[in-house]
Amino acid sequence: MMQRILTAVVAAAIFLPFVIWGGLPFTVFIYLLATIAIFELLRMKQISLITFPGILSILLIWVLLYPDRTLDILGELHITKAEIALLAVLFLLSYTVVTKNKFTFDHAAFVILATIYIGIGFYYFIEIREQGIHYLFFAMFLIWATDSGAYFIGKAWGKRKLWPEISPNKTVEGSLGGVVCAVIVACIFQFIFPIDESFLKVVVITVLLSVFGQLGDLVESALKRHYSVKDSGSILPGHGGILDRFDSLLFVLPIFHFLQFM
Repeated sequence: MMQRILTAVVAAAIFLPFVIWGGLPFTVFIYLLATIAIFELLRMKQISLITFPGILSILLIWVLLYPDRTLDILGELHITKAEIALLAVLFLLSYTVVTKNKFTFDHAAFVILATIYIGIGFYYFIEIREQGIHYLFFAMFLIWATDSGAYFIGKAWGKRKLWPEISPNKTVEGSLGGVVCAVIVACIFQFIFPIDESFLKVVVITVLLSVFGQLGDLVESALKRHYSVKDSGSILPGHGGILDRFDSLLFVLPIFHFLQFM
């Protein structure tokens, strides 16, 4: 537990200044996190980063992360992110032929889906930070509240397993407790830094984000269980890898962005 706390403090001391700083330093930092995350995910499938598919996934993820407000380069080339992703698909499918099916269709599908999953999730880190730092802190506080509430309430009162085949320690009581804690934190946040004029809308958004945050955590747990790995990485002692720490936010931030315009 002490190792987890120490790692969390050090990680926060590194991460939060970039969040506060914003702009190019924050964007570069997110690029670094996303690159580490795709490395962790590809390693689960035993795909080396120093291969054609690995290098292609990095290049594609960097394109997906490229902020829309600075799309001058792509605009001049008359090409969109979707078209670049399609080219990547064609290159990967061609690679299955070059390798005589040692690199299979399944591998190609994994690389594309993994890249989109990581790229879109981290892209909205940059996008929401540009909309306002309080929006990003709102999302992060909700996830921290959900995780903490689910852990402590589940430990104290949890009896019914939420999804034992995927994450045997999670309970229904803990999950509901996480949602309640997220709503409490959101209400406090709304009084200090209003997210929306409608208090009811904030509560509804909070419940949805809390649920999707837990779903994001379960998705990563399912991935690790499928590929028989304990953690996505070891860069954060006591916590695992980048994916282990950002799995919930990769789901929450895109959903939060879409809900803001409803």
